[in-house]
Amino acid sequence: MATSERRFLIALARAFGGALLFALPLLMTMEMWQLGSTMHPLRLALFLAAMFPLLGALAYYAGFEQSFGWLDFVLNACVAYAVAFFAAAIGLALLAALGPGMSTEEIVGRLALQAVPGSIGAMLARSQLGAREEEQEEERRRDTYGGELFLAAVGALFVAFNVAPTEEVVLIAQMMSGWHAVVLALASLAMMHAFVYAVEFRGQTTLAEGVSPWSEFLRLTVVAYALALLISLYVLWTFERAEDLATSELLIETVVLGFPAALGAAAARLIL
Repeated sequence: MATSERRFLIALARAFGGALLFALPLLMTMEMWQLGSTMHPLRLALFLAAMFPLLGALAYYAGFEQSFGWLDFVLNACVAYAVAFFAAAIGLALLAALGPGMSTEEIVGRLALQAVPGSIGAMLARSQLGAREEEQEEERRRDTYGGELFLAAVGALFVAFNVAPTEEVVLIAQMMSGWHAVVLALASLAMMHAFVYAVEFRGQTTLAEGVSPWSEFLRLTVVAYALALLISLYVLWTFERAEDLATSELLIETVVLGFPAALGAAAARLIL
């Protein structure tokens, strides 16, 4: 077998493993099964339409195999989603969450939705599960301002996507007051900044020479948190968790989901 073909097959196998690993919590979540069956087709289509450009951009920073042009990035995105779709089909079938009595629309909806977190796992399989010594060019891309914000957005999306389907987000928001939400937002900001700069996790970022901590907090942490909130709001709308809510209630619910999303954003900046 040619070396290039062997490398591609290894990349596919690794992508399958990453897809299954990243998607497993949601594969075993009943709310996700229900959402895949009942979610409005337009909202699902819009979400998938937004996911493919995101996967293409993620391939630029950390593809499941090395890429050298925009065509490679697009192909990587398509292959990553296809692998995740296949992994979701196997996972749901093994867990008896797919059955012969289900309609085609229900099966496709469940697989299409479950493949979203799996596709991120498939795309990140090489950077997280493979040989990191091959990634100097990708690491240089990730170390830019735009790269850090993009990876923060990916981390926020992945964690928000895992948490948003649960009923607990709605229940917690209902228990909270406005002041409680303000405190939670400030705590989210503080923890984001501490995770990346203060507590010496692996991959901790060091301040560039001549850059003040306050400036770094404003240009990166605050902006990344704003992205996490916007992503949380969009995920809530996609999963129909924002229906018939007053503005204040929607803001609180967004801050609640923004808490794990913010930590996901910080973790992505460290890990990726």
